[in-house]
Amino acid sequence: MQHLEEQIAHLTRTVEELNAIVTRQQDEIDRLTRHVEMLMRREGERSQEGSGGVVLGDERPPHY
Repeated sequence: MQHLEEQIAHLTRTVEELNAIVTRQQDEIDRLTRHVEMLMRREGERSQEGSGGVVLGDERPPHY
């Protein structure tokens, strides 16, 4: 009987630790999702303004 109680206590502690990890990960996912949404909005606004051009490596700027 004591062995079962020890197992239950261990499993309970493990579940609580996993719950804390999952909660922390969900908070991070929510934060990153908000950040990506903000960046997508900002990029959408920039492309509507027409100033969103990015010069890549060997690409010539438009004034050449």
